[in-house]
Amino acid sequence: MIKPGRSAILTYHSIDDSGSVISMPPATFRRHVRFLASAGIPVVPLAQALTQPGSVAITFDDGFANLIDHAIPVLAEHNFPATIFLVTKYCGGQNNWPGQSYTKASILQLMSWDQASALPSAITLGAHTVNHPDLTRLTPDECERELRDCRNQIEQRIGRPARWLAYPYGSSTTQVQQIASRHFDLAVGTNLRFLPANPNPMDLPRIDTFYLRDSFPPNSLPIDRLFTPVGSAYIGLRNLLRQLRQLATH
Repeated sequence: MIKPGRSAILTYHSIDDSGSVISMPPATFRRHVRFLASAGIPVVPLAQALTQPGSVAITFDDGFANLIDHAIPVLAEHNFPATIFLVTKYCGGQNNWPGQSYTKASILQLMSWDQASALPSAITLGAHTVNHPDLTRLTPDECERELRDCRNQIEQRIGRPARWLAYPYGSSTTQVQQIASRHFDLAVGTNLRFLPANPNPMDLPRIDTFYLRDSFPPNSLPIDRLFTPVGSAYIGLRNLLRQLRQLATH
């Protein structure tokens, strides 16, 4: 069980066997979900994780089409909710937005608008901008347009509210967060931490499941050890190393 009072938001991207930095093998994802179910850890909608201590929220960035075959049925087996963040200009295309060529991510198919519309009601659709830019590199007007238009496109095409945001690359500033707060109720980044007691709703930390791929530290950690003192120490170390890398590149 999770330490009392500690909640976590988990981040996934693609569920496939390619071995990409954004890919989780389907078998590993099934083990994650089954562990959460067998351990009795409440899996809740994203916003509820802020108010329900000891819970977990599941999120998927980008909206890959393989989620339909490899994630949605597994979640449905346990009646687990989740959030999928869509990049609206690329729905039905691939994740070949500007900037992707500088990463080690595989180029994969994204779900179409029709596929997104057919997702079960337990799956909430959130915004991941129109073009997947680094919002911190845009002017305030450009940032506003990316956020406003993404939300509007989801709501118009899907007919569901889109009140949650994931920042591309996890990048935000105080100004970006202020703009986002005009359009969304909460936003998630990539700060590698459990949820703190009083989180900033416009910059919620998440635990990237890249670090939970069934092997042992230093490579990654099995999910059943995440909610132990060893897991807390491991995530803290990974977060520190990530921050040092970011400082070194600036």
